[in-house]
Amino acid sequence: MLLKTFGWSFAITALGLVAAVFYGGWEAFGIVAILAVLEISLSFDNAVVNAGILKKMNAFWQKIFLTVGVLIAVFGMRLVFPVVIVAVTAKMGPIQAVDLALNNKDRYQELVTDAHPAIAAFGGMFLLMIFLDFIFEDRDIQWLRWIERPLAKLGKVDMLAVCIALIVLLITSFTFATHAHQHGGGHTDKAQTVLIAGIAGLITYMIVGGLSGFFEDRLEAEEEREHEEEEEAERTGKKKPAVVLAGQAAFFMFLYLEVLDASFSFDGVIGAFAITNDIVLMALGLGIGAMYVRSLTVYLVRQGTLDDYVFLEHGAHYAIGALAVILMVTIQYQINEVITGLVGVVLIGWSFWSSVRRNQRLAEAEGKAGSDEKAEVSSGV
Repeated sequence: MLLKTFGWSFAITALGLVAAVFYGGWEAFGIVAILAVLEISLSFDNAVVNAGILKKMNAFWQKIFLTVGVLIAVFGMRLVFPVVIVAVTAKMGPIQAVDLALNNKDRYQELVTDAHPAIAAFGGMFLLMIFLDFIFEDRDIQWLRWIERPLAKLGKVDMLAVCIALIVLLITSFTFATHAHQHGGGHTDKAQTVLIAGIAGLITYMIVGGLSGFFEDRLEAEEEREHEEEEEAERTGKKKPAVVLAGQAAFFMFLYLEVLDASFSFDGVIGAFAITNDIVLMALGLGIGAMYVRSLTVYLVRQGTLDDYVFLEHGAHYAIGALAVILMVTIQYQINEVITGLVGVVLIGWSFWSSVRRNQRLAEAEGKAGSDEKAEVSSGV
């Protein structure tokens, strides 16, 4: 099972490391290995959240996620995206941007760094909306009840998540403009860039997340109708019609997953520049990491880990909230990637430990109930 799920990841790792040695020797090998570990540590929460969505999709769409989705994640976000960012911000053609990335790496890194405020605002707002929508939803299973219970009550207020996200964006852009002005930068245009990019991230979430939720609701309604038709077919002996809606629903959930993955990858791509400004090594290292995140997502789905450890999804969403805040803060201040990675790992580790304790308590309660029942039966005899 493990080899079947992670086989492609192992193969890509071997190919990527060999390619790194041929490209730049053992130093390049070390850089690629470090980047792969960085991507995995930063994106573990991504895998948990992805698994929560992927488990609702059939085997065909899970395969699409592992094949087409990997091409989008590895080549799109880890290779093409940084080049596109440079091309757009520097107002140059894509060929010029590629030439710059390969032949003038310092200038390329400088341009990507200049584009960071817009990237962080877009990704930060998208991730913040995911966290807020999760935390304001009333759930049967709650992890940190002292936080989640009152927030679930507040969540009944319409559009509260959007209002909070916009307030955070306004404060961030205002703080950024004030800071730049105090330091003589006069970069009010950068504050506008942050504001526009943040609104774009919010709109993207509302469109993609809204479509995904709409089709998911329709799918659930269709499944309920299908179940009723099956019962009717059993009684009458007639065949029920095929359901085609699953394809539409799965497609929009797949689209949502890709945008989600893109938002998660922002910090990895930006963080990679702290290690190297070589786009080839960056693509190899982050690509290997992205493969493991994909495989881990499928593994969590197939093993039913989220059903066994019910607080994992909560921990992942808290990690998303933390990452959203970190991205917004990095618009003005530099934060070490180790801190970013550790926050996610600690929150998920804590939620896993809480899940294990919950399972132990349930097992003890069942065991106690079973022994009480046996005692009653024996005393009755």
